[in-house]
Amino acid sequence: MTTSTLTDRYVWAAARSLPEAQRDEFGRELRERIGDVIDAHVERGAAPADAEHSALVELGDPLRLAASYVDRPLQLIGPKYFLTWWRLLKLLVAIVVPLAAAGVLLGQVASGADVGGIIGTTISTALAVFVNLCFWVTLVFAVLERSPGTAVPASTWTPEQLPQPRDDARAGRLGDLIASLVFLGVFAVAIVWQQFGVVWIGGERQPIPVLDPALWSFWIPYFLALIALEAVFAIVIYLRGWNWTMAGLNVLLNAAFTIPAVWLFVSGQLLAPEFVEAIGWPWGEASDVTVAVLLIAVIGVAVWDVVDGFIKAARNRGGSALGGY
Repeated sequence: MTTSTLTDRYVWAAARSLPEAQRDEFGRELRERIGDVIDAHVERGAAPADAEHSALVELGDPLRLAASYVDRPLQLIGPKYFLTWWRLLKLLVAIVVPLAAAGVLLGQVASGADVGGIIGTTISTALAVFVNLCFWVTLVFAVLERSPGTAVPASTWTPEQLPQPRDDARAGRLGDLIASLVFLGVFAVAIVWQQFGVVWIGGERQPIPVLDPALWSFWIPYFLALIALEAVFAIVIYLRGWNWTMAGLNVLLNAAFTIPAVWLFVSGQLLAPEFVEAIGWPWGEASDVTVAVLLIAVIGVAVWDVVDGFIKAARNRGGSALGGY
C-alpha cells in the first residue's frame, strides 16, 4: 500500500471541498505552489521533509485556502471561529444525534410501543436533537465572536491534522450500502411481521396474514436466507467494488428470488386465502391487467438491477483518490 505524503494529504483535504469540476485544475496549481515553497526552503538549507512541513504550515489550513480559491468567504458567524465551529458541529451531530435516536428507539421497543409510534418518535427526536445542536452551538460561537473580552483562542492548524485520502469509489458506495441494508432489514421485518396479521376482516376485526402461513414450511425461510445473502453481497460490493464476478452473482441472486416469487404468485400459493378474500382479489374485470402490471413491475425491477450491476462493473476502473492530482 502506497503511503500518502503530507503534500498528497494537503491537496486532497483542500480539493475535496471544491466543486468536482474545479478539483483537477486546483490540485495541479496547488502542487506547483507547494513545490515552489518547498524549493525555497530547501535552498535556504532545510531538509526536504522539514521543508515540506514548513511549506504547508506557511500555506495554512487547506479548507481556508480552498475557500479563498473560489472566493467563498467563511463568514456564517464570522471568520475567526468559523472552522472551529464547523468541525465541532459536524463532530457533535455525528455522535449525539445517532446516540439520542438509538436511546429513544430502545426505550420505545422496551415499552412495547407500536411500530408507527417507534418510527415517529425516533425520527422526531433525532430531528429535535439535530436542530437544538445546530442552534445552541452556533449561538455559543456567535456570542464568542461578538465578545471582545473573551480570551478563547481560535484553533491553530498544523499539517499533522491532515486526513488520510479516502477511497472516493468506496465512499460513493457507502450510500448504496446503507440504502441496501435498510431496505433489506425493513423487508425482512415486514415478512415476519405480516404473519401476526396486518389486515382485519369481519365485525371482530380479526387479524390475518398477507402471505400464506403454509409458506413457513420452506419458502419464507428460503426468502429470509436470500435476504441475508443479499446483505452479505451488499457489504462485499462496498468493500471490493463491482466486477464481472459480482455482476454474475447478482444475476443468480435476482433469479433465485424473482423466479420462485413469480411462480408462487401465479400459482396462487403466495397470498393467504383469507387475505385474498378480504381484499376482493382479483378486483373484478381488471384482474388480468392488474396481474400483468404486478408481474411486469417485479420482473422489471429484477432485470434493471441485473443491468445496473453490469453497468457498474463496466465503469469500475479502480482509480486512486489522488489520481486526478
